[in-house]
Amino acid sequence: MNIALLGYGRMGKSIEAIALTRNHSISLKITDANDTYDFSTTDVAIDFSVPTAAVSNIKKALDAGVPVISGTTGWLEHYGDILEYCNSKNGTFLYASNFSLGVNIFFEINKRLSELMGDFPEYAIDLEEIHHTKKLDAPSGTAITLAEQIIDNTNYKKWTLDKANADEIHIEAKRIPDVPGTHEITYNSEIDAISIKHTAHNRQGFAMGAVIAAEWIKDKKGVFTMKDVLQINV
Repeated sequence: MNIALLGYGRMGKSIEAIALTRNHSISLKITDANDTYDFSTTDVAIDFSVPTAAVSNIKKALDAGVPVISGTTGWLEHYGDILEYCNSKNGTFLYASNFSLGVNIFFEINKRLSELMGDFPEYAIDLEEIHHTKKLDAPSGTAITLAEQIIDNTNYKKWTLDKANADEIHIEAKRIPDVPGTHEITYNSEIDAISIKHTAHNRQGFAMGAVIAAEWIKDKKGVFTMKDVLQINV
């Protein structure tokens, strides 16, 4: 399979290394959104670029009839538009805030825990995420996904990076050198506390998940998520 890398930073390089070990080829390495894209030998495009380039990258791949996977965060105000664009092109698109198998399992644990805790408002919720200093957006897409899952199952109304009101989830976003990604949710009461935490030791889990998603999505049509790829039906 020939893979186009739309974005060739740390994640792009990690994806390339894993793709090559799985007998795939790299057809493109895009470092600038203004580059000319030749998708003629590409089977699947993987976008790990920057928020300002993601929408353009995704549309270019869809225009060429190439399935596209995106792990770029910070552009999701345009997510609905991309879904409409994909459908209008009879294309193939998959977005994930995090491609790690462990994180996607963590999402399901978070969802279930928030369902259980929804009846116990005496527990205040805190959410902390830590990433490397080169991460451009805050909070992380993974933290937003976690917060939105909690909001769906509790009386909380929104998340905020600022000091939270009673109906808001405060996300503490920290940037520390060489931290691939840590996310922790704590339910805290006067009596006790319950915490769940995911810690990434390196970027390999994210890169492997993206390559597995690319292998899975080839020759499919439609809009998908990592739950489809991993067959998580909890």
